[in-house]
Amino acid sequence: MPRRRTLGTKKTVALLVGAAAVAGGGAFTLAATSNAASSPRTLSAADSTVCQGLATALGTNQTFIDGQRAAPDAQSEARIANREAVIAQIKVQQQASGCSVGESAQDSQAAQPEQPEQPTPSDSAVPSAGPTDPADPADPADPGDPGVSGQQVCAGSTVTLSGEAGAPAASSNQFPAGTTLKVTNLDNAKSTTVKVTSVSGSCALLNDAAFEQVREPGKFLIRRALIEKVG
Repeated sequence: MPRRRTLGTKKTVALLVGAAAVAGGGAFTLAATSNAASSPRTLSAADSTVCQGLATALGTNQTFIDGQRAAPDAQSEARIANREAVIAQIKVQQQASGCSVGESAQDSQAAQPEQPEQPTPSDSAVPSAGPTDPADPADPADPGDPGVSGQQVCAGSTVTLSGEAGAPAASSNQFPAGTTLKVTNLDNAKSTTVKVTSVSGSCALLNDAAFEQVREPGKFLIRRALIEKVG
């Protein structure tokens, strides 16, 4: 009768260890593949309008901080602390939205010098049923009237939010405090008329309350904006 060949103890153990290693490696590969498939992809500003708006807001605030550090005054320290808190909040929103945390995009529209005042049309150029009383309360010269129009400024600028709380207001790097600006979102025809209360790194930066009046749901950037100086 032929003799049955048997494996030695050492060879048997080696084969078992090798099989376990192959099985374990396969399981590890499957687990890694599964985890990679289930992990959400981090979005950049180029992938999402939400991420782009948040990145622009962060960049605008960082530019303002850099400007304050380059030319500090008595209020710079407080302004910087305020904007750093705003940036921290923007980063929280970036993380919640699946965006790259800390990504910054500078406003693509370079600062433009304020345009000279344009002469207004004479009364004779506008048809009228009768003389207009300058003291008439219905006169649309009141800059607080949301229907008022004025001189267009900063053509082509985008508008985003500063992340600051409080009553509707704006900040600007071109207009002094007290200037009244009207910002219209041309994509939804909503507008807000606000006072400039502080300095920022862009033509018109709206605080949270003002931005809510003109924003589209889920967006943090107005690409097609009409900015007018009305007072």
